[in-house]
Parts: sequence; C-alpha cells; structure tokens
Amino acid sequence: MRMWALSVAHSHSWYISALPSSPAPTVSIQYPRVILVLRFSIYTRFLRMEKGGRIRINCIFENLVTFLRRCIFYVLSVGPIPYHIAFIMDGNCRYAKKQNFMEGNGRSVGFLALLSMLKYCYELGVKYVTIYAFSIDNFKRQPEEVQSLMDLMQLKIEGLIKEVSVVNRYGVRVHFIGNLKLLSEPVRLAAERAMLATANNSKAVLSVCVAYTSTNEIVHAVQKSCEQKWEEISILDASGSGYGLTEVVLSEKDERENLTNLIDIEKHMYMAVAPDPDILIRTSGETRLSNFLLWQTAYCSLYSPYVLWPEIGFRHFLWAILNFQQNHFYLEKRRKQL
Repeated sequence: MRMWALSVAHSHSWYISALPSSPAPTVSIQYPRVILVLRFSIYTRFLRMEKGGRIRINCIFENLVTFLRRCIFYVLSVGPIPYHIAFIMDGNCRYAKKQNFMEGNGRSVGFLALLSMLKYCYELGVKYVTIYAFSIDNFKRQPEEVQSLMDLMQLKIEGLIKEVSVVNRYGVRVHFIGNLKLLSEPVRLAAERAMLATANNSKAVLSVCVAYTSTNEIVHAVQKSCEQKWEEISILDASGSGYGLTEVVLSEKDERENLTNLIDIEKHMYMAVAPDPDILIRTSGETRLSNFLLWQTAYCSLYSPYVLWPEIGFRHFLWAILNFQQNHFYLEKRRKQL
C-alpha cells in the first residue's frame, strides 16, 4: 500500500508523502521545481535576447533610412532649396473619425507628423518653418472644444522646450505669431517660456501661428504704422522741427509723402520675423488659404496633397520640394518684376 501511494503522488504533484497511517516521515522531491525554475530562467533570457535583437534591428533600420534620406537630400541640394516652408495642418479631426479615434487623439497623431516634417525641413537645410496652429476663428467653436485645444497646445508647447525635442536637437528658435492676448493665460505663459528658452538658438526658426488670421495681422500692422508715424510727427512738432505739421493743412503731394508706406507696414507684421514663404503645403486636398499668410504668399509655390495631415509622409515632402524646384525660376522672375 505504501508503495502504491508513493507512485501515485509522484506522478501527480510536487512532493511525495507517505500515507497518513504510515509512521514514515514526509519525503520531498525538489527536482521538478528546479526544472521549472531553470525553464523560466532560460525563457526569460531568451525573451531579453529577442527584445535586444529587435532593438538592434530597429536601430540598424532607422540608421539606414536616415542615411538614404540624407542621400536624397544631398541630390536635391544640387537644385534650389526653399528658404521658408509654411504648413496648414488640415485634417486632424477627419483622420480621428476615419480611424474611430477620439478627436484629441487625431491631433496627437498630427503632432507626430509635425515633428517628422520639422525633421525633414531642418535636415534639408530649410531655415524657416511656419505652421498654422490655431486661427482666431477657432474661438467660435464650442467652449469645451476650445478648452481642449488650449490644454493640448499647452502640453505640446511645454514639450517643445525639452532637451531631447527636435527644437533643441536642431538649434531652432521658436516664435509664437498672432494676437497672443486672446490666448488663455497658461498657454500664453507657456509660449513666452518657450520663446525665452530658445532665444539663443540660431540655426533655424520655427514660427507657430496661434490666435492668428492674416486680416488681423494686416490691420494690426497698419494701426501700428500709423501710430508710429503720428508719434514721429508729434515729436518733431514738440521739438520745433516739425514746422507745425500737425496743424498745417498739407498739399496733396506732401500728404502722399507723409503717409505710411509699404516698408512701414511690413516691419510691423507679425511675420516680420521671417521672409515670405517659398512653399505653402496644405493637406487634405484643400486649395484654400483660410486667412493664412495672405500678404506673404503672392509668389509662393502651393502644394495640396490629398492625404490628411496625420498621414503626410516623406514622399509628400519630397514631391513638394521637386515641384518647387520645377517652378522656382519662374516665380523668382515674377518676384523680381515687382
């Protein structure tokens, strides 16, 4: 009977014991537990090796892709390279609906697409990049949606100034363009911190248009130009050198000479921090400018791929550059005729 119990217990469990009626002590066999521990250890080590192998393969693949991309950029640099590229990031909400995402997730994926575009621009040697992040017209949306956009904007602005960000990696100075007084205080303070933190970067410039429309920019510039001209005349009158210009009715010729001119207006533009764009890229196939850089895009190459903004990739960027190079000399000729 004792031998029968011993054989049954051995075939089913981790230990072997005698029958309760037996006076013999309990006997433990540890070999199955040791084997399991060894198996688990080997399996864990295998997983680590497999994970490490995947990481090494991914690293090699990324380095290869980066090398090929830079080779392509080297070939492109034989032709004219755009000095300034502007983006209208259209299609984040439609992408979220298309993928059955929450609306905020679509914008988060769109932010990753933006980082890729910035990387391509700076690797190619583009000095200025401008993005249309938030229009004044967007304040007309539902308060909950506006607050969600403000929260997301604050989060992404704070991410821009981290040491590992694309901004610091490429030495980019950040400007926030628009009527910043319309922003919520946390977002405005975050924008000011980002501009201050990147003030010493000089390799490239990123202009982020928030609380911006082109019509608001033009009106602002005209108002500032007129105020400056009036101050100059008032100072001259106060010093006795103005010959009473503020009181004397000027002739028609003199009036024209003292009016605010084009240079005065342009130096008060929000976008005075950058030259006019060479390329304007708007995704989702839309060809409207949506009140963005109307003053600056008179002789700008327009490119409107049909993909939504989160779907934009290297091939679209490459095609925009090739299209610009094809039309560069014509646009430069028209620009010089001004």
